[in-house]
Amino acid sequence: MRHHLLLTSFIFSSLVLAAQSKDEKAILSILDQQTIAWNKGDLDHFMVGYIESDSLMYIGKSGVTYGYSSTLENYKKNYNGPDKMGTLKFDILHLKRLGRKHYLVVGRWSLKRNAGDVGGHYTLTFEKQHGKWVIISDHSS
Repeated sequence: MRHHLLLTSFIFSSLVLAAQSKDEKAILSILDQQTIAWNKGDLDHFMVGYIESDSLMYIGKSGVTYGYSSTLENYKKNYNGPDKMGTLKFDILHLKRLGRKHYLVVGRWSLKRNAGDVGGHYTLTFEKQHGKWVIISDHSS
């Protein structure tokens, strides 16, 4: 009986870790895709990781922006060309599962650019919707 419980516990733990690993890989893949899109100057494809909804919340130095379209408009206004966009790099500092459907990502962002290098930190909340991970909240400073 004891061996059976240990085996069951081991199998369950392995399944949880495998699912977590798969979810983390999916989230990191989204961030990689965003970096590639940004560095190509393609803000429309950069936004692919965000939920396409009015419920998206982006918090930046100018305050809170709600909605996918408004967030994209702000990116296009503030990063309107190669000199301002530069080359994006993300460094992941913390990746934590908050529950079955949520992850928290904390990291550092940096832009090497002709208009002057900039950078800061970000906190992303990912939610799994219809089998796909999307960013529902972004706090970047």
